[in-house]
Amino acid sequence: MVEQEPAPQEPGEDPLRAFRQAENLVRTRPLDALKALEPVLDAEPDKPSVQLLAGRAYFHSAQLRRAERALSRVVELDPADHYARFVLGRTLQRLGRLVEALGQLRMASAMHSAPEYQDAIGEVSARLTLDNP
Repeated sequence: MVEQEPAPQEPGEDPLRAFRQAENLVRTRPLDALKALEPVLDAEPDKPSVQLLAGRAYFHSAQLRRAERALSRVVELDPADHYARFVLGRTLQRLGRLVEALGQLRMASAMHSAPEYQDAIGEVSARLTLDNP
């Protein structure tokens, strides 16, 4: 009996593979990450990890309103996700909604002590001070 190799899969057939591919692309090629993630988003739209990865890709491709929607969905599904709150805060910061950004960044920092969270809080606080002397 001759063993057959498994047939090559079309991109997007394996959700885990598509998710991993998107993870690898999110920072350097966010639009390609979103394309790889499409079938996973279609199959599992309410999975926090999928929405978080989509939110990061939207953020890195400057699709800030979409990033806000995806990241807000993550926070709705998993309120304890400090990283989702951090990226949501950064998104709101880039949208110029500094008071909202500061709230999310402070919550992220309260949940998890990370230097980049503190740095972000400092940036937004300084900008608010400059904008409102």
